[in-house]
Amino acid sequence: MIDHLKHMAVFARVVDKGSFRAAAQDIGVAPSRVSQTITDLENHLGTTLLYRTTRKLALTGEGRALYMHVTQMLRSAEAGLNEINATMQDPVGALRVSIPAFLSTSDLSTAMAAFIKRYPNVALSLFYSDRRVEIIENGLDLAIKAGSLSDSAMMSRKLGIIPRALVAGAEYASARPVPSRPADMEDWDWIRYQQRSDTIELTSDKGETESVTGRSQIEVDSVNALYHFAMQDAGASVLPENLAARGVASGSLVRLLPKWRLGDIDLHAVWPDSSRRETLTLLFVRFLADALGR
Repeated sequence: MIDHLKHMAVFARVVDKGSFRAAAQDIGVAPSRVSQTITDLENHLGTTLLYRTTRKLALTGEGRALYMHVTQMLRSAEAGLNEINATMQDPVGALRVSIPAFLSTSDLSTAMAAFIKRYPNVALSLFYSDRRVEIIENGLDLAIKAGSLSDSAMMSRKLGIIPRALVAGAEYASARPVPSRPADMEDWDWIRYQQRSDTIELTSDKGETESVTGRSQIEVDSVNALYHFAMQDAGASVLPENLAARGVASGSLVRLLPKWRLGDIDLHAVWPDSSRRETLTLLFVRFLADALGR
């Protein structure tokens, strides 16, 4: 069995990645070598583990059973390595992390840069996207999520909050009467964000709450695109403070309704309860929380 431990680890990586090519790229070997490794394992066991088609791979019944045991074996082995790493001043390992794209130039990303400087033997693979990303299905160790959390099966820690600002292009706003309350903006053009409700709720400095929907000629699925179109005077929008401040500083954006406030967005780190890199993940999360003041 000892001679085939590596074969089983490669088998698990193929299943996780969904193809020989993706697994080979992740491991750093040729796809043909990965394919031969699986064939050798199947020959050793005398059974087929994977159905191969031109479009995808599928596990056989025997493959599913082996995969379950192999993942347990790998998790235990990595837990042992993590435990040793935890006693070392210089931890070693790699983390795959998903992050909202609009935080690519934020204090959070700055903290991640500080982390790799502090721990030079830890590698980070960072995936920036504003779309919802499934942690386990995408082989991630950790996800940074903005907004409310829905998956109670995951471990989580609050890292901070993201203030938001109501803004519009300077030229666009100058061509309209200055609004004094949200209702004054119902006839404004809005740049709509697909992952947010059409209705925007604001609270005044007197505690009044009021909503505005407005009309939308353009919608996007990227916060960075919201920022770009606002800079092009396409209408009003809600932006994270880090982007709003940049646009205001350049003179291309103006803040609207300064006496009314938008609710902040919570920022969380989320990871599986059975993380294969638990110790390294916790080290990373604690570092970010400390850097962001949480």
